[in-house]
Amino acid sequence: MGRAVMVGREPTGAGVLVLSILIILTAEGCRAQKGDGCGPSVLGPSSGTLSSLGYPGTYPNNTVCEWEISVPRGNRVHFRFAELDIEDSNCQVNYLRLYNGIGPERSGIVKYCGLRVKVKELIESTGNQVTVQFMSGTHHTGRGFYLSYSTTEQTDLITCLDKGTDFPEAEFSKYCPAGCLTSTEEISGTIPNGYRESSPVCVAAVHAGVVSNAAGGRINVVSSKGIPHYEATLANNVTSTGGTLSNSLFTFRTNGCYGTLGLESSGVADTQLSASSVWEWNNILGQDSVWAPSGARLKRAGLPWASSQMDQQQWLQVDLKREKRITGITTTGSTLREYQYYVSAYRLLYSNDGQQWFIYGEADSSQDKIFQGNTNYLHEVRNNFIPPIEARFVRINPTLWHQRIALKLELLGCQNTNTVRPGPRMFPPSRRTPPPAGTKRPPHLGGTTHTPDIRNTTMPPHTGKDAALAAVLVPVLVMVLTALILIVVCAWHWRSRKKSSEGAYDLPHWDRTDWWKSMKQLLPSKMVETEDLVRYSSSEVGRLSGRGAVPRLHAEPAEYAQPLVSGVTTLGARSTFKPDEGPDPGYSDPDLYDAPISPDVYHAYAEPLPASGSEYATPIVIDMGCHPSGGSSLNQPPAVCGFMGARTDGGHSGRSAYDTPKNATGQVTPTEDLTYQVPQSSTQKPTGKS
Repeated sequence: MGRAVMVGREPTGAGVLVLSILIILTAEGCRAQKGDGCGPSVLGPSSGTLSSLGYPGTYPNNTVCEWEISVPRGNRVHFRFAELDIEDSNCQVNYLRLYNGIGPERSGIVKYCGLRVKVKELIESTGNQVTVQFMSGTHHTGRGFYLSYSTTEQTDLITCLDKGTDFPEAEFSKYCPAGCLTSTEEISGTIPNGYRESSPVCVAAVHAGVVSNAAGGRINVVSSKGIPHYEATLANNVTSTGGTLSNSLFTFRTNGCYGTLGLESSGVADTQLSASSVWEWNNILGQDSVWAPSGARLKRAGLPWASSQMDQQQWLQVDLKREKRITGITTTGSTLREYQYYVSAYRLLYSNDGQQWFIYGEADSSQDKIFQGNTNYLHEVRNNFIPPIEARFVRINPTLWHQRIALKLELLGCQNTNTVRPGPRMFPPSRRTPPPAGTKRPPHLGGTTHTPDIRNTTMPPHTGKDAALAAVLVPVLVMVLTALILIVVCAWHWRSRKKSSEGAYDLPHWDRTDWWKSMKQLLPSKMVETEDLVRYSSSEVGRLSGRGAVPRLHAEPAEYAQPLVSGVTTLGARSTFKPDEGPDPGYSDPDLYDAPISPDVYHAYAEPLPASGSEYATPIVIDMGCHPSGGSSLNQPPAVCGFMGARTDGGHSGRSAYDTPKNATGQVTPTEDLTYQVPQSSTQKPTGKS
């Protein structure tokens, strides 16, 4: 069985590192391909991809190429075209033809010639061997052709150009051919978030590590709602680009063996990491700088591992303590701006006992697998193993580096299971002769990184629904909680205001006005402090008449005469304020105190003054010691004093702390329940002293 592998895809953004062309001839000595018109192609034992030279550009004039394909006996081959665009000006020298068989015994299947020809059906052979012939003469247009093939067992074969938008199903399964890295189509996204729906499905599958470029394979795809941003990463020789919001995306369903194996999380101890050599040096501050293997942990700050020697015999080793299933590796450079070191290509060795080592090789070949490493010191690069490795010890052997060998890494995989997949061919290191130290030639990157089954990278179909439900419920819950908090705060604030306002209604009216607050400044401090303790009797207020609907007075004090308070010795002369001038006497003011009093109604508190006397009522003087006031000319002895005495201008004193009303003869009539001076009857002429 013969097969040819030609890999010609350059990862986007991967610098000047170009994938080498490999032609592998095996088994039955069949000619794989010949001619000068062959484009990038991968011819595998069960599937592959073919293209004309220069595709997707115009193919050259006067060229020819023949591909000879063989699949296992008992199988047949079928072809699916991704594009067919051959100038038809002269179909005798410009055409693509398929034959049953190889060599002189072959027979034609079909011949194509024409621009933008749509071939939707599968083209089948009658046996297990097929020859594909492409010829070109002089022409001016045409992109050539691009097709895929597989055994007829894979009835759902697709091409490397089929995109997520070409499949409307929410979930589907297809077969990807080998060699899809020959496509120049770009992908956008990464695992586990998913890929933009405009990405080629099979190229994304190689990037995700679901299938390998060298062998192809079956993929299970799940479509879901798009995301706002798609990350750009380099994995398995494929560079995905960043992307913005899209309507939908797709991911891959796998069987779940893609967890980290403990380097980042310190599940792997420092004693489990070792290296061929360690770089040590003194910095400008005289401090020792050791780039030890313990620093080779992905996403960890600090110095990475770096070797003291710069040759291809250096290695970094990880001991997992027991055999595990290893499906991939992620590496990065130093991650230090001042030391921009990184490994750009490496081999991978593994062992179960630490003594006998095997090099991971290309699938179905004796070639060492050279993995593409980092393209800068900072960003991560992932490579997957298809098939995976079953081993306890793993060694990374750098073959190409930038400035100095330095790296950090993380192994991907899971615990070993009873079901063991066929492993890669194992070769003792003694069979390998590494290139000379310090070589600068590019490594042989055989096609693409052999990617294992990435297990936990698939987004289940219901994930999109859960995300949409969460996107609705979270704002609703936030609004409800915010409303509850506002209600509680408002209730607390209202209750606090209510408590602070209690008792304010018992204060005098003028005490709640700015006018009265300014008047308080003219009064003695003790009087201001104790005025709220006094309550006024309104027993005589009911005698007023002529006020009609005016309500009765209860606790509000009069606005004109201030009450006398015990403990105050004297009150400054003529401290009674002048009442405001009111409107016409006939006007009925709802304010009981500011309104003027009609002539036929006496004021309830202050005794009227004579026309010849003072304009205002004189203050009442309190004598705490029961001694005559210096301003009085009367020599009458004071009355018997209790704990305090009160004296009016008439010289009379008693237990009452305030003036009491006089009777018709001008005598003071003591009253136990009266605490204010009330007006005299209408027949008595008021008297007073200035």
